[in-house]
Amino acid sequence: MRSDATGQVAVDELIALLDLEKLDGDRFRGVSPIAGPTRVFGGQVAAQALVAAGRTVDPERRVHSLHGYFVRPGNPAEPITYEVENIRDGRSFSVRRSVARQRGETIFFMSASFHRPEAGLDHQAPVPVNVPPPDALPTMAQLMEQYPERRAEFDSRPRPIDQRYVGKPGWVPAGERPMESHPRVWMRIDGRLPDDPLVHACALTFCSDMALLDAVLSQHGAVWGPGGFAGASLDHALWFHRPFRADEWFLYDCWSPSASDARGLASGRMITLDGRHIATAVQEGLLREVGSRS
Repeated sequence: MRSDATGQVAVDELIALLDLEKLDGDRFRGVSPIAGPTRVFGGQVAAQALVAAGRTVDPERRVHSLHGYFVRPGNPAEPITYEVENIRDGRSFSVRRSVARQRGETIFFMSASFHRPEAGLDHQAPVPVNVPPPDALPTMAQLMEQYPERRAEFDSRPRPIDQRYVGKPGWVPAGERPMESHPRVWMRIDGRLPDDPLVHACALTFCSDMALLDAVLSQHGAVWGPGGFAGASLDHALWFHRPFRADEWFLYDCWSPSASDARGLASGRMITLDGRHIATAVQEGLLREVGSRS
């Protein structure tokens, strides 16, 4: 059962967000949601950059990795132009560079590699055990009942992703969030997506920028916002390992190996309900105490 009867409406809006307008050559145009934060969400620009790159590649070749850098904050009130450079088309792999620009300035750039399926070795590390299933955890709407001060912000944005936190989200008030070595959250697109594998890869890319930097704060029992930290993504990498559907549950199992110089590194594994490791993300973010002048 989906968390919200209006979930498919938000999902349809996400699908429209990923349906870039084709311009001349290998150039595309994307927009941002009308309601949202004061800067473009990093997962959105990364997902749209991957859409642009993927549309220039043979559909039989699936994206297996991407590496991106967030250069400037994007303005959600303005369209984003994506320019794709064909780096190489080999016998098995295709490589693209996708650059996002606003007003002539680069806000994000990405390298993405695509690979035709082929047989080979197959193994994965053991997956977490004794993790509560998503249906046993509170929905975001139920969490808002515990934290009504966040209700207005929650209601102001479309919610295409169903999230069920195993522990405490990174925005709970200071003092209520214990230190955790592996913060975890179940996720899925909260409605039905088209069957196109590129759409699912882009949707997973959108999700991958959510909750990941929580792992840095959780090492210290710290939180986002007043009394805690403000953050921004610096770079992002994502590897796709096995076929999946982003509209089916996956566990985002995150941890942080290091933080220093106001930067924190976090990594996350995405694991399906049946225990398949489908993707791995690594991100470094800027983390500064709220009110810091640095």
